[in-house]
Amino acid sequence: MTPKVSVLKSGTLLRDDCGRILDARSSVTLIITGQQKILVDSGLEGEEEIITRRLAERGLEIGDIDTLINTHSHADHTGNNRLFFAAKILSPQEGDEIAPGVKIMQTPGHSMDSISVVVDSSMVHSGIVVSKKANSPVFFGQVIAIAGDALPTFGNFAKMVPPALHVNRELAISSMSKILKVADIVIPGHDHPFSVSKRTYIEDWD
Repeated sequence: MTPKVSVLKSGTLLRDDCGRILDARSSVTLIITGQQKILVDSGLEGEEEIITRRLAERGLEIGDIDTLINTHSHADHTGNNRLFFAAKILSPQEGDEIAPGVKIMQTPGHSMDSISVVVDSSMVHSGIVVSKKANSPVFFGQVIAIAGDALPTFGNFAKMVPPALHVNRELAISSMSKILKVADIVIPGHDHPFSVSKRTYIEDWD
């Protein structure tokens, strides 16, 4: 079964004139493969309505999510974990296979527990379908990294600078490089999805 990757909501960052973060809301991403429905990050507490609505647009309910993975333990990424009562919350390690074509990379630096979820079509001998709605773009044979705050924005990628908030700068830069080495598409923690090779945002994802 071909994994389907769907961005329920892109993350955002709001800064003041001095660059201080005023508001941070994470991306929330859905992976459907076979009968398995995997949610990567659950967003900031208070975003229940938009997440529920975006799932409903795909014909799903909260109880349909059976697996939940957090890219790290910060509250803007875990704030709605409690909603997903039917989901098993995983704490996966480097190389763990969550489903065919869905693996974990440890990408510390922003925090020591940061991971990225990599969806790789070559592992399932098929294509990845990236979709939100009927006219969404479809990418076959692509590797998608759901990076969390290991690579939080397009700007971090374009300037090759680590997350402003990090516990270890060297590890943060190394993790960014690790992601970019394998990914064709990145779903960042606090920005819209983008193409690595084209160095542009991908339109019509959310």
